[in-house]
Amino acid sequence: MLDAPNLDALQELAATLEARLPDAVVGADIAFGELTVTVAVDKIPEVIKFLRDDSGCQFTTLVDITAVDWPGRDRRFDLVYHLLSMRQNIRVRIKAEVREDEIAPSIHALHAAAEWFEREVYDMFGILFSGHPDLRRLLTDYGFRGHPLRKDFPTTGYVEVRYDEEQKRVVYEPVTLVQDYRQFDFMSPWEGAEYILPGDEKKEG
Repeated sequence: MLDAPNLDALQELAATLEARLPDAVVGADIAFGELTVTVAVDKIPEVIKFLRDDSGCQFTTLVDITAVDWPGRDRRFDLVYHLLSMRQNIRVRIKAEVREDEIAPSIHALHAAAEWFEREVYDMFGILFSGHPDLRRLLTDYGFRGHPLRKDFPTTGYVEVRYDEEQKRVVYEPVTLVQDYRQFDFMSPWEGAEYILPGDEKKEG
């Protein structure tokens, strides 16, 4: 539960954004002690710049950029930005709904860290950013097909890579999920399981 000063600050910030950027802000909501502001996707740079430069905001730190996939929705993705104002010690979440065929504007000119964050979002979700200087995959391998964090991404049927010492090169092989050496312990630690550890036999003797 937020204390009154923090709650007042979030409410004031939401009101400021709605008043100063009426064409950009779609809505604002405070839940679980956090402010989420929904904006139009083409207005993202305008909102981010205002939050960074306005003397009453000073959200100078871009914490991260991520996305959420809603496969059954027309605007399939929520593109999410987390910002921090160290001067005010307040965080804000900026969210924009993006269609699968829509291109979001890059904010790398406003926050240098966005260059890698946007590459990660492109790699994991397939969301494109206009104006990005180097929009390449960041976490997956060259030639990788698909985007792993989409909810329709298959969990089987793809290949994994490893370095083969005999062939002296990287080889591609079907994904194998080995279960032989895994130990599944479904007992709660509060049930007081009696584990036999090395050296216990000496204690008994």
